[in-house]
Amino acid sequence: MTLKAILLDFNGTIINDEPLHGQLLQEMLLSENLRPDPEEFREVCLGRSDRACLRDLLARRGRMVDDDTLDRLVARKSQLYLDRLAHLPQLPIYPGVVDFCSRVRTLGLPMGIVTGALAAEVETVLSRAGLRSFFSVLITGDMGLESKPAPDGYLQAVAQLRSQLDRLDLQPQNCLAIEDTYPGIAAAKAAGMQVVGVATSHPFQMVHRRADWVVDFLNTLDLDRVQRLFAGRERPEPPIGATMSDTPIASGN
Repeated sequence: MTLKAILLDFNGTIINDEPLHGQLLQEMLLSENLRPDPEEFREVCLGRSDRACLRDLLARRGRMVDDDTLDRLVARKSQLYLDRLAHLPQLPIYPGVVDFCSRVRTLGLPMGIVTGALAAEVETVLSRAGLRSFFSVLITGDMGLESKPAPDGYLQAVAQLRSQLDRLDLQPQNCLAIEDTYPGIAAAKAAGMQVVGVATSHPFQMVHRRADWVVDFLNTLDLDRVQRLFAGRERPEPPIGATMSDTPIASGN
């Protein structure tokens, strides 16, 4: 088996904005005259699209909303998010993201983003951070796909990359997914991919139980070794700066 592409989550993996999302959701509930619960964000929303999150938060409070109302709420939250980012002197991009993307490019591996965030949010952040050119496909939360932990976004990313790069004959098992949340890891696994967990949103050991590989930051991931593991040329032992879980990152072929 050969590593042919890398697919990354966005919120909590590229940009450290999960606290901002939690704050905005509390503000949204208050604006709807509903009581917020700060603990709910991690339980209900982390790793899922705003649409799925808001629908479930409202349902927990006995409020069922139609699609038009949900569209309005999602759009309002997105605008609040973009407004807050516009006032930041510097975006909270995680350390090592630029170096990681540059390294992937030198290896000739295409990259994509699979996220529940809206396209406008992703495009704004990537463009402002100088990262947009690294990504061949963006699968976002306004494409009508089922939210993570469903595998739909990852499967769509594979299909789009395959259509762009016929020479790759890309299959899900040729892709490495990079995720920070439990729903995201589950989505990539359900799509048939190996997963690197980034311990930014959950404790290192908890991510370690779910992902094939776990790192603190992207720039500690040994991509050369990942390629050797995919190709079956090396046993899955922990490299410096990362820890392998009990499930190997590659089966060999």
